[in-house]
Amino acid sequence: MTKEKLQGFAIISALLALIGVIFIMFSVEFGTSQADSWLASRGGADTAYYHLIVKSYINNFLVSGSILLGFGLVSTVFFYFKMVNFER
Repeated sequence: MTKEKLQGFAIISALLALIGVIFIMFSVEFGTSQADSWLASRGGADTAYYHLIVKSYINNFLVSGSILLGFGLVSTVFFYFKMVNFER
């Protein structure tokens, strides 16, 4: 693997980690927005059911963001050490 490919993979990994952080930080806004569009498509729902949908959408964004952040950080560290060892 060339150094340029390693740098490209490191950049992609860092972007995945950044997307994960964004998903985690804005999970409430994203989840509420998704739940509002769900409610509009249905035409209405019970309040308790709506709150359940909001919470599930928020949790979906939290889990997705955590997975992306974890994968991005682990792969960024891996590619960083590969690049350091590549120069030797």
